[in-house]
Amino acid sequence: QQQQQQQQQQQQRQQQQQQQQQKQKVPLAMSAAAQNGGRPGANGAVDGDAPDETDNANYFCEYAYLYHQMDMLEDNHRTGTYYNAITHNPSSFKGKIVLDVGAGSGILSIFAANAGARHVYAVEATDMAVRARKIVAANGLADTITVLQGTVETVQLPCKVDVIVSEWMGYMLLRESMLDSVLVARDRFLKPGGAMFPSTATLYLAPVGPCKTIQDKFEQWQAEVERWDQFDGRMKGWYEVDYSCMKDEFMAEQRRYFLETATYVTLTPKVVMSPGRPIMELDLHTVSLEELKSPSAPSSCIIRITKNGEIAGFTGYFDTDFKGSKDNPTEEDNKLTTAPDRASSTHWGQQLFGFYPPLQGQQGDLLQCEMTILRQKKNHRLLHLKTKFILTREGPEGGSSVVDAREGQYYVD
Repeated sequence: QQQQQQQQQQQQRQQQQQQQQQKQKVPLAMSAAAQNGGRPGANGAVDGDAPDETDNANYFCEYAYLYHQMDMLEDNHRTGTYYNAITHNPSSFKGKIVLDVGAGSGILSIFAANAGARHVYAVEATDMAVRARKIVAANGLADTITVLQGTVETVQLPCKVDVIVSEWMGYMLLRESMLDSVLVARDRFLKPGGAMFPSTATLYLAPVGPCKTIQDKFEQWQAEVERWDQFDGRMKGWYEVDYSCMKDEFMAEQRRYFLETATYVTLTPKVVMSPGRPIMELDLHTVSLEELKSPSAPSSCIIRITKNGEIAGFTGYFDTDFKGSKDNPTEEDNKLTTAPDRASSTHWGQQLFGFYPPLQGQQGDLLQCEMTILRQKKNHRLLHLKTKFILTREGPEGGSSVVDAREGQYYVD
C-alpha cells in the first residue's frame, strides 16, 4: 500500500511537471507559429511557412545576415533607382495597397509608405523579418507596414494588392530563381490592372575582346591538365596504383570549373566588341512561370561586330524598367542597368564567358546567338546555359559565309 501511494505521488509529480513544461512551451510554440505560418498580422494577414531546409541552406540563409543586406543597400545605383522609381511616382502609390516580395530589411516597403501607400505588406522568408519590424517601427511606420515572415507562396493576405515591388534579379538576370516567387505573388495577390515594379526586364549579350580574366582561366585549365599527368605518374611510381581511368572525368570536371563556368566581372565599355543586344525580354505582367522553368525554344539575337580582332568570349547583363502598368502607368520612367559602365557599376557586375579558342572577328561580321536558359538539376536556383554561336561574314561579291560556329554549354553557379 505504501508503494502504491509512492507510485501515485510520483505519477502526480510527473503530471505536474508535464503541465509545467507545456506552459513553458507555449511561448516557444507561439514563436514557431510566428515564423512558420500562424502569427496574425494587421488586418488579418498571416505569416507563412519557412523555406525548406535544403533551399534555406542553398539560398535563403545568406539573406538573413545584416552584412549581406548592407552590401545591397550600399549599391547606390540599385537602391537609388528603386528610390526614384517609387518616390518620384507618388500617383502610382498614393492610397494603394502594396506587396513587397523578398522585403529584406524593408527598404522598398519604407519607400512605398513614404510615397503615400495606404498599407504595405512586406514579405520576408528569413529571420531578417524580425529586424525589418524593428526598422519599420524605428521609422514610425508600424501602422502602415505589416512585415510577414514566411515564403510568399504560403503567407495569407486579407485582400488583393494594387502594386507589387520586388528586387528579385540575380546574376545573368535569372540566377536565384526568385522571379518564380514574384510571379506566384502576382498570380495570387495582384488586382487586375495592378502594377509590377519593375515592369519589364531584359537580358543582353555582348561579345568581348581579349581580356586577362579569360586568359587566366585558360592558363589555370592548362595547369590542371599538366597536374593530372604528374599526379598519374606519381601514383604509379610511388604506390603502383593506376588512376588513368579517371583522366577523362577529371578533365570534364576541371573544364566545367575553369572554361564553362561564368566569372563575375565589372567590365568597361572598351572591352566590348559591339553594343549588347537583347536576347530575352520579359514583361512581368504576362510572363508565366512555365515559360521560365521549361522554355519551349532558345532565345536568340544577332550582333553586328564593330571592331576587328579576337572575340575572346561574351558577357551577359540586364536592365529593368519601371513603367507601372497600362491601368497604373508611372509619371516618370526609371531604368536600372547593369551594362558595362564605370559610372553606374552595381553589385551584380556582369557575367563573363570564354570562347576557347577565340573567334576571329572583323568589323561588319554578324554573330548569331542562341541560348536556352535552364535550371541546374542539383540546385534549381543556379543556371545551365545551352548555347550556339555562328559567326558569318559578307563576301566581296555579296552573300555571306560561315566563318566559325560553336555549340556548347555554360554554367552560372
